[in-house]
Amino acid sequence: MGKKKQPPGGQAPVVQRVRVRYAKRGPLRFTSHRDFARAFERALRRAGVPIAYSQGFTPHPKISYASAAPTGVASEAEYLELGLQAPMLPAELVKALDEVLSPGLDVLDAVVAEGGNLPDRIEASRWRVELPQVEPAALAAAVAAFAAAEEISVERLTKQGKRILDIRPAVIKITSVPPVAAPSEVTDVPCAILECVVRQVTPSVRPDDVLSGLRVVAGLAPPVPPRATRLAQGQLTAQGEIVDPLAADRAGRPTDRVG
Repeated sequence: MGKKKQPPGGQAPVVQRVRVRYAKRGPLRFTSHRDFARAFERALRRAGVPIAYSQGFTPHPKISYASAAPTGVASEAEYLELGLQAPMLPAELVKALDEVLSPGLDVLDAVVAEGGNLPDRIEASRWRVELPQVEPAALAAAVAAFAAAEEISVERLTKQGKRILDIRPAVIKITSVPPVAAPSEVTDVPCAILECVVRQVTPSVRPDDVLSGLRVVAGLAPPVPPRATRLAQGQLTAQGEIVDPLAADRAGRPTDRVG
């Protein structure tokens, strides 16, 4: 009989946890979460980041993701946490990763984790949705109807078939934002802009669900695909504002200090 295969050993323990904010921009918003995870793991190796690995026969890098944006949606506020087997300056980590990741997958910030659970600090998202060829006045009227409704049921196609969701309780704020264009960008084509704060619930309420709700209450149907961007994620204040989930870590220790 052959020798029993032994699991790889010698993995160093986690000595530092770093929380990272990154963006998905431009065409790379169509990158799926699985593809991003693969690209990020390759970037860690190329950048020489001392990532820690799990124990066992198939070790995995110690990376925890928090509430990834849907495929096709841009974001300025995606978060993950890394377990490192050697201390690293957060500023150096940002620079090293941004040099090896493709443009459009951009590392924006990093802090040493000061305890707590990162997902527990993410209660809601703030979204901006551009609606080309939609008149701002039409959107403003639809938003007013949405805000006045007590219940808004929309249909979503899931793996289990069609499902009806009441999305109204999850939408904390919804507004129509006047578009602002630089002089060189002024055209005769209207572009309405929607902003909303959406509580993260199960099942999740996505920007396309909010647009479906506007169609239900006001018949608003954009003639061309909208462009959605997540601007922020974090905890909700009583006023419906969003608190940066890295703020508590940053208050506990400067971002340029090694743990």
